[in-house]
Amino acid sequence: MSEPGAPLALRAGAAALTIFAALALFAPWLAPRDPTRTLDPAVTALAPPLSSFRTLRLASGRELATSHLARDAGSWRLEGPGGIRHVEPDRVDARQPTGEFRFWLGADGLGRDVAARWLCGARISLAVAAAAVALALAVGIPAGLLAGLAPGAAGRFCLAGIELAQAFPRLFLLVVLVAVLPAGAVTTVAILGLSGWMPVARLVRAETRRLRAGEFVAAARCAGVGPLRLALRHLLPNMTAPIAVEASLAFGGAVTAEAALSFLGLGVPAPTPSWGNLIAEGRDVVASAWWIAFFPGLALVLVGVACTLVGEGLRSRWNARAGGRAS
Repeated sequence: MSEPGAPLALRAGAAALTIFAALALFAPWLAPRDPTRTLDPAVTALAPPLSSFRTLRLASGRELATSHLARDAGSWRLEGPGGIRHVEPDRVDARQPTGEFRFWLGADGLGRDVAARWLCGARISLAVAAAAVALALAVGIPAGLLAGLAPGAAGRFCLAGIELAQAFPRLFLLVVLVAVLPAGAVTTVAILGLSGWMPVARLVRAETRRLRAGEFVAAARCAGVGPLRLALRHLLPNMTAPIAVEASLAFGGAVTAEAALSFLGLGVPAPTPSWGNLIAEGRDVVASAWWIAFFPGLALVLVGVACTLVGEGLRSRWNARAGGRAS
């Protein structure tokens, strides 16, 4: 029987992850401004959330920001915290001279839009985590099947190899690998995936050893089914539920690990935003500009909680179905 509240937790976690995935997918339309583009840092730097500025576009493509913009007889007049500035008309873009921009989640110290950087960071962080989990599954599932199906000493040798790989502290292994490989999203995916396949392999091995004692496996072997077909057609489909649970929990861990690497400057390099390096950018100005680190930090917490809810909800549903079949 499933635990009370498990379906609700599963739906809540799945809904939260769906929302984050949609925000990441539609980031270019939700925040069309380039996340690396600055807007007159002398005026907009560390602007709090919901701050609104009038903008004046110059012929060179640069934008000036101000709290009050007016057109005098011979020039444009910009009034702001830094004082009054005058701009000659021949320096202004005649096609679209003025505009308005709102920093919904505030601005950072360089006048960049935190909302645009947060959304772009969501794309990077979630995509890197998803790719890393996919790589971990691609390595861990075959390794676990091999360790579970190999007879005698060969199976023990495979298990020893998995345990040896898992014995290294993951954070230390990540730092060592990052130090010798070029920084970037692809490197981060490879490092997280190749250092996170061992739990998947152990789970698949345990499930393989449990399932291979079943009557359907004995019948398949009597029918002349080879090891490869046995693994792909008979064993793997019967362990999708525990693999899905492990994948959901691993996804939350991968998002956190990517953020930790980027926070330390070892993951996705700046100026490309990710939640980890956004938190690193805001750590020195938390007292005066809390929003820079707060929103990516909150996102990490919510994604981690959502992955846990999904994993535990799937586990409860799987246990309920297994209990129903047993009875």
